[in-house]
Amino acid sequence: MKLKTKNSKQFACNNLLVTLIAAAALTACHNKTETKENESFSLQGDTIIVPAQSMIASKLKLETVKNEPYEFELQTAGIVKAIPNSYAEIAPPFSGRVTKVYIKLGMKTQAGTPLFEMVSPDFTDAQKNFFQAKSGYQTAKLSLKRQQDLKTHGVGSQKDLEEAETSFEVSEKEYQNAAASLKIFGVNINKLVFGQPLAVTSPIAGEVIANELVMGQFLKEEDAPKAKIADLKKVWVAGQIKEKDIRFIHELDKAEIQAGAYPDKKITGKIFHVDEIIDETTRSVQVLIECPNADHLLKPGMYVSVNFTDTPVNTLFVPAKAVLQFNDKSFVFVQLADRKYARRYVETGVSQNGKIAIQSGLQPNETIISEGAFYLLEAK
Repeated sequence: MKLKTKNSKQFACNNLLVTLIAAAALTACHNKTETKENESFSLQGDTIIVPAQSMIASKLKLETVKNEPYEFELQTAGIVKAIPNSYAEIAPPFSGRVTKVYIKLGMKTQAGTPLFEMVSPDFTDAQKNFFQAKSGYQTAKLSLKRQQDLKTHGVGSQKDLEEAETSFEVSEKEYQNAAASLKIFGVNINKLVFGQPLAVTSPIAGEVIANELVMGQFLKEEDAPKAKIADLKKVWVAGQIKEKDIRFIHELDKAEIQAGAYPDKKITGKIFHVDEIIDETTRSVQVLIECPNADHLLKPGMYVSVNFTDTPVNTLFVPAKAVLQFNDKSFVFVQLADRKYARRYVETGVSQNGKIAIQSGLQPNETIISEGAFYLLEAK
């Protein structure tokens, strides 16, 4: 009876063990099947395969990439300048006293418009030298003609003729120099009267923008300019561009100017000149932009902001979420076929509006994973 009880217990234990082993085997088989059904992706070489039943398949969004017109933009600060050929500072050519003043602020001028008159001992001396040189020139000219006539009729010597020719050449040169020294001040030598005052005239057409002249004022030759004339219908804006960005700047490209005084006003200019020398201190180069300024909103010395825009070019853009990083490299996942993808390394450019420019590595009309690509990061 005791033996029977022992056998019964052993039998029960064996049955329990068999049951546990069977249950474990069944659970393992079930887990294996479930893992296979829930597998996210698989690899075939470098190709990533995402099954339709994968839990991430619905999270991957695709997009076909296309070229878009893109204008490169670069912002910097600038300062308004008068164009040199349209700007003149009027300084006294001689020391002397002002006897008449014609100039007024805002007055329109043409080249040759009288600005003021002054009497000057230096100018009187210049007149004296001119008239003496003119008299000497005329005398030498007559003497040369007389010697030429004498030589022609056989009563003059070759030596006297050569001396007359030399004297004439020297006198002519002295006269030309004296005349030039007066013409540079706008003096009409054909109407010059000895002792007349010097009339200082405008060298350019424009408008009087500064005037410090007073009747009876004594001016010194070394004095600073007393008046300024400028034509401000066009001005330059001088912007500074860093050395690394020079390649983006081209002459005749557009630049948009905005002044703090007129926040709602934008002025479009064209790049006129890019300096050939880089400032060693700032590592930047000056760029001159020519701007229309008929309403005189831009005033010399004014600080402005400059927005350079390059000629539009076709550029490939992809969503920023599509670009992933591996070490120092960027890559995207490109669709090879339905549910098949491959990692593609790319070179990126500028970012704008949630997109990144692709400089190389992709071609237009290729399809990429635009969203959810990070689910495939474990694929090696």
